[in-house]
Amino acid sequence: MGKYIELTGANFEATLAEGVSLVDFWAPWCGPCRMIAPVIEELAEDYDGKAKICKVNTDEEQDIAVKFGIRSIPTIMFFKNGEMVDQIVGAQSKQALAEKLDALLA
Repeated sequence: MGKYIELTGANFEATLAEGVSLVDFWAPWCGPCRMIAPVIEELAEDYDGKAKICKVNTDEEQDIAVKFGIRSIPTIMFFKNGEMVDQIVGAQSKQALAEKLDALLA
């Protein structure tokens, strides 16, 4: 059963270095972030073994949020082999996120 990966300063770069990854920048007090949390968990199961589904708590990992210029949350970034290739700001449907992942995996 797939589970999303909690990213920290210690594992961020190594986790994203290879393959396709979705990174959800969120915070516990953010209503829209809590709304899409179940979608992120479903994607982690759906893409288990194909793509990494990750979350960054911007309250705890402010250095990462600053590095990527996160101003609004949720912000969802897509990485391929360590490079940020796409970004979406705001809550999105599972289908919209899956389509981005599928395009990167193709």
